[in-house]
Parts: sequence; C-alpha cells; structure tokens
Amino acid sequence: MAEKAATRDAYGKVLVELGKENPDIVVLDADLSGSTRTGWFAKEFPDRFFNAGIAEQNMIGLAAGLAVSGKIAFASTFAMFATGRCWEQIRNTVGYPRLNVKIVASHAGVTVGEDGATHQAVEDIALMRSCYNLRVIVPADAEETKMVVRQVAASDGPFYVRLSRSATPAFYAPGKCDFRLGKGSIIREGQDAAIVACGIMVYEADKACDLLARDGISVRLINMASVWPIDKDLLADTAKKFGKIVTCEEHSIIGGLGSAVAESVSADYPCKIKILGVNKPCQSGAPDELLKYHGLTAEDIAREVKLIVA
Repeated sequence: MAEKAATRDAYGKVLVELGKENPDIVVLDADLSGSTRTGWFAKEFPDRFFNAGIAEQNMIGLAAGLAVSGKIAFASTFAMFATGRCWEQIRNTVGYPRLNVKIVASHAGVTVGEDGATHQAVEDIALMRSCYNLRVIVPADAEETKMVVRQVAASDGPFYVRLSRSATPAFYAPGKCDFRLGKGSIIREGQDAAIVACGIMVYEADKACDLLARDGISVRLINMASVWPIDKDLLADTAKKFGKIVTCEEHSIIGGLGSAVAESVSADYPCKIKILGVNKPCQSGAPDELLKYHGLTAEDIAREVKLIVA
C-alpha cells in the first residue's frame, strides 16, 4: 500500500500541471487557497488566479462570467461553503445555463474532524445531485483524483468534485485507476453480496471485504466515484446477481450515494439495500474517532453485510 495522501493535495498538484498545458484554465478561491491547495496554482500563474475573498457566492458568479468568456473555471473552497452558501448561484448561474465551471470542494464529510459539525459537509452530494446538469464525482484516493480532475477539465459543462481534508491510504497504484464518467469500477468480485462505496469509504469497504473473507463471505466491491450520473447498468447487474447491496459513504444517508443506488435499483431491479452513512448529529473529534462514532469503519461495514446476507 502506498503512503497516505490527501485528495486535496492531488488536486493542487494536477491543477499546476493543467495550468502549464492549457492557458484557458483559470482558478478561483474564497480566501482558503492554502487549505484547498489552489495556492500552488496561484504561485505559478498569478494572472490566472482570482481570490474572491470570503464571498463564496461572488466567486461562483465570477467563475460563471469567466466560463462565458471561454475559460475553463475551477472554483474551490470548503464543501460546506461551496454547496451550502452558494446553492442558488450554482443552480441558476452555473447549472441551468450548463456553464464550464468546475466546483472542486475540499474538507467534505466528517473526517474534517476537529472543525466540528459546522464545517462537516454531509449534505453536499444531495444538494449538488439535485442541481440540473451538474455531474457529481467523489474520488477514492489521490490517484483517482488526478484522473478525475483531468477528465473534468477536458469535459464541457459543470461538475462538482468532492475532496477530503485528511491524508488517507492510496487505494490505486499509479496508472492503475480506470475512472470513467458515469461508470462504476468493480474492485473485487464475490458471490454473496455487494458493497457500493465512494470516496475514502472505498478503502474502509475493502478492509471490510478482508474481514468478511475470514468468515467465508465473499463480496463484490464497487467504487462508484461517479455518483451522478450513476452506473445504472452495473447496479442492475449487481442487484440481479446478488439481491443484497450495502452502500457506504461519508455523507448523510439522505440524498447521497445510497439514495442514488436505491433510486436506480428500485426502478430497474429491486433488491435488499442497506445504506450506511451519517444518521445522527455531527461532532468534533479525530477523523478515526468520528468514523467509528458514525458507524463507518471496516468493522461496521462487515457487520452490516453479515446482517443482510443472514
């Protein structure tokens, strides 16, 4: 297993690479460029970086204007501010006109940790998935983040990419990620049930598969980084083959990956689904403590799989 890395760090690095390759790429931030890592782009390309200050709604409007004038605009801040404070601007100014704005938000989920409930965005996927024309992506690790950001830059139209604060173990070896928009990736094959996960939960789900294997339970593990559009064909095949799916996400159980899976499967091939996510008020604490508090550890996932296959 490779060393730990934060997805926000990978974002900052690939932004600099893209800036060297394409002069039409511009980057905006809301006075958090040190935390979102867009500051690395600012240092290399100061004329193409715009700090909107603590005025996130203005940042989205600026990004929209730059997109209208032919630029590929990346706009970043913490996920709580990017999606909560700017929802109306994203909906009306970016989503409906389908502008070429890429909202890449860091510090999502409960692993923001000690910053506490006010900064732990666990509703952002639901908000962005409900906006017309936005595509929602939650990469599993730094390697997948690099590929996602490159594909987002090369694809026309608006995106929401959800990144984390904490450094987490690399899931993919360099060059081994096969991310495709609208497609899930089968990480492990199994016979008894399926786990569908996104973001850092893919790593926890993979550990859960190891725990389950010790008890003779084999599981198909799917990395569904493309939360929206979601891979309906793969989900239908999974529901038909297993009839039992557990979803895992560092997000509310309402409106996120689990909801997207349930909506897709109920329409195409209904089956038993257990949605694991945030289902109680957020707290301040260390990331590992918070995953345990919300029942999102490998042990928690393995226990739920055992229950659904019983």
